[in-house]
Formats: sequence, structure tokens, C-alpha cells
Amino acid sequence: MQTHLVFTVIAKDRPGLVERMADIIAGTGGNWIESSMARLGGEFAGIVRIAIEGLRADELVEKLQALSADGIDITLRSDQTGAELPEGASAHLDLVSQDHPGILRDITRVLSEKGVSIEHLETEVVTGSMQGEALFKASADLRLPSGLDPATLSEALQETAGDLMADINLID
Repeated sequence: MQTHLVFTVIAKDRPGLVERMADIIAGTGGNWIESSMARLGGEFAGIVRIAIEGLRADELVEKLQALSADGIDITLRSDQTGAELPEGASAHLDLVSQDHPGILRDITRVLSEKGVSIEHLETEVVTGSMQGEALFKASADLRLPSGLDPATLSEALQETAGDLMADINLID
């Protein structure tokens, strides 16, 4: 019986980190299903979902956790027999604003109040093209709850965008 494991990884960025995990996973008969990884501020961080025969799961977890001796911290976050299929409509959000504290808090507050789940989120601060001011950019894949019309969500986000002096686009 297949077991799905989800774990996080964090380590000082260096070549070969992903290869070491992939080698352990493949060596124990695991299958790398999906992941999201990034280098942020000199650190390498990610989340990985794999499938493995249930009888070999303990062996895999032990080998992954042994990587901590090399400064690669693995934290098991979930042990499930499979992923649930998401319900509700999907949408994509793009945001650009002059950078200042609280932008993400204000946007995610609207999403939370409307029962929206964030499936993927990327943010960055970049230099603006004309004035050189810092711009905050966010891009998110969202899952709307059943019954929430994308137009209703867009209207609520636009109200907040006005307060933030941000440009927000919601694409359903």
C-alpha cells in the first residue's frame, strides 16, 4: 500500500542538496511527486511530497532525518494515504504596490474573511523602473470556496487595493 509523505527541508544553500534527497528517496523505492523549493537569503527551503510503499516509509524517514548531521534539516509534516482533491473554483491573483509594511497582511485578511485558500504564493521586493522606489509584488494561486463568486472576491480585493494604493488583478 502506497503512503504519501510530506516534509519540509531547510539548509544553507549549496550544490547537491536536492540530489542528496532525491538519491535517498529513489534508493528506498520512493517516488518524488511534487515540490516547491527556493533559495531565500542564502538558505535553501522547500516542501516535498513523495509516495512510497508503506513498509519502507520508516526507513525513508530515518535516512532523510539523518541528513541533519550535514546541516540539512528535514521535518515530517504529514503522513497521509493520498492527497484530497481541492474543491471550489481556482483563481490567480497578481499584486503590485509601493513597498511598505502590512501589504500581505491586508490582502490575506480579505482572502481569509472570504474563506479563500492560498495554494501557491510568491512575493518579492524589486526596484521600480522610473523612480527606483521599492515595489512589492505578489503572485498567488487561490482556491475559492463553493459559493464565492470571483467577482465578489475581486470587489473586496479592489477596496483593499485602493487603501494600499496597489494594483490587483484577479483572473478566474
